Amino acid sequence: MRLHYIQHVPFEGPGNILTWCEERGHSVGKTLLYNGERLPDLDAFDWLVIMGGPMGVYDEQEYQWLKDEKSFLKKAVNKKNKIVIGICLGAQLIADSLGAIIQKNITREIGWFPVSLTPLGWESPVFKSMPATFEALHWHSDTFRIPDNAIHIASSEACPNQAFVLENRIIGLQFHIETTPDSLKDLVQHCGQEALEEGEYIQPPDVILDAENRFKPLKDNLFRFMDSLYDVTADQK
Repeated sequence: MRLHYIQHVPFEGPGNILTWCEERGHSVGKTLLYNGERLPDLDAFDWLVIMGGPMGVYDEQEYQWLKDEKSFLKKAVNKKNKIVIGICLGAQLIADSLGAIIQKNITREIGWFPVSLTPLGWESPVFKSMPATFEALHWHSDTFRIPDNAIHIASSEACPNQAFVLENRIIGLQFHIETTPDSLKDLVQHCGQEALEEGEYIQPPDVILDAENRFKPLKDNLFRFMDSLYDVTADQK
């Protein structure tokens, strides 16, 4: 399987998604938009992963590559043989490409907070191997509405729309489960000023970084999700 990821800033990379690909023997390609790299041909990958970033979906004037990326995603999600996964900003971009509204969440959600599957999430073949409730890293102020015909998969106390699935091959995850110790340090280094604001769902940087016991279950849940998605999409071919 050929996985390709699109990265928006140097400090929000694919983390343990690369570990999963390496352990499962899958090849990896990448597009670093912040370096001015060109988007891939649709025939160059089987899976597409859209990473996060501090910009918003509608910040096209400041980040002019967003317009091309949105156009590219509209083509990718309409290719029935492509698996498309978005994380944080990536999920919002996918939702936008499917016609869903992106808006400010009622509160910022920054830090380690639990995510719970909805009843439809429990029944989803892509998510059924996941725990009913699990902890994930959050770092966002925007949120997506669930796209038409997609299944609402997960929610958190601060953000009702945490995940959706469409056709068992298009997935939006508002939360992060790809995070590694190094990628967390990078994120706090570059965006930690946001965690200094006051808010019920904003943890300070020292609390966010106190995560030694969080990384193994996070990685385990990522692998469960990726393995289930691989099995489900293989069966659909």
